[in-house]
Amino acid sequence: MIDIPEELAASQENFNKEAGRAFIAALPDLAAAFLDRWDLRITGAPRHGVSALVLPVDRADGTPAVLKLQLRDEETAGEPVALRLWDGDGAVRLLDHDEPTGTLLLERLDASRVLAHQPDVHEAVLVIARLLARLNTTPAPEGMRRLGDIAPSLLERASSARNRVPDPAARRIVADCAAAVREVADEPGDRLLHWDLHYENVLAADRAPWLAIDPKPLAGDPGFELWPALINRFDADDVGWRFDAMTDVLGLDRERARAWTYGRLLQNCVWTVEDGRPLTDRHLEIARRLRGRTT
Repeated sequence: MIDIPEELAASQENFNKEAGRAFIAALPDLAAAFLDRWDLRITGAPRHGVSALVLPVDRADGTPAVLKLQLRDEETAGEPVALRLWDGDGAVRLLDHDEPTGTLLLERLDASRVLAHQPDVHEAVLVIARLLARLNTTPAPEGMRRLGDIAPSLLERASSARNRVPDPAARRIVADCAAAVREVADEPGDRLLHWDLHYENVLAADRAPWLAIDPKPLAGDPGFELWPALINRFDADDVGWRFDAMTDVLGLDRERARAWTYGRLLQNCVWTVEDGRPLTDRHLEIARRLRGRTT
């Protein structure tokens, strides 16, 4: 029997409602089934993020690994595909997976050494940029969810959401972001993107200084990858430096990268408005700080 963290149960209730409750209820049996199927032995306390339960395990031959149990959805369905294509180059290595449930067996990294604990934020930003420079070289496979499909729907929803923003200045920012996305929407890109590479999703390992975990992959432009490193460990005065440093390392056109970064801002604004919440000040501040950064 495994203990289900209350925080994981609460987040599944909040984000996935009935499906989340069913997932939590099924977790003990699901874990037992895969421990038996893959001949695994639990070797430590469970860990969790917002959506997954991670169990440290040993394989039958003594190899350390982690069993990742998660609710299979649009975002997680592509994870094993991306990890198999990256094959450990810049990302955690996939050892096995079960397609119907989305259950993964992954190499074990050092969960005690997380990039979020790196005191030098500039060095942490550069670590993320260097990882993205490796991950984004891979072409996205057929069948991967695509930024080219997301962008038109996002622009349509943004038009409605903008009218529900009471503050004129904030409404103007939403409109400007939508205009920038329209300029690049016909060239959405075809690289394999991680989409969620923030500082908590980078762990140390014996075989590499840092490796990415927990991709929510899609096919698109690498400029769509920069947002997590800007909004996490937020510092308004550092936004410009981070944007310039990442675009330099990745070799991106800054005007195009800014437009797709505005696309991530727009995505967050739409979700926020549709949830009935006010727009986040730091999100809007990033838009202000990126104005003019195209050289």
